[in-house]
Amino acid sequence: MTSIFNKFNAAAVRFAKEEEGAQVVEYALIIAVVSIGLIVALNGLDGNFATFMTKLSGCLTTSTCT
Repeated sequence: MTSIFNKFNAAAVRFAKEEEGAQVVEYALIIAVVSIGLIVALNGLDGNFATFMTKLSGCLTTSTCT
């Protein structure tokens, strides 16, 4: 029984010291904040965003941009 407890304790200590998972969480938080910022910025454009996207798609599909 003590051997199982020691193995579990050692595994818990290794898990607590591992930092790779923390980096993934940090990147996820950064992506979330940037996404929220983009949503707020794009909502501020209102109808102008649709016009912008139409012009952008026209530039990408034709040889001239207006």
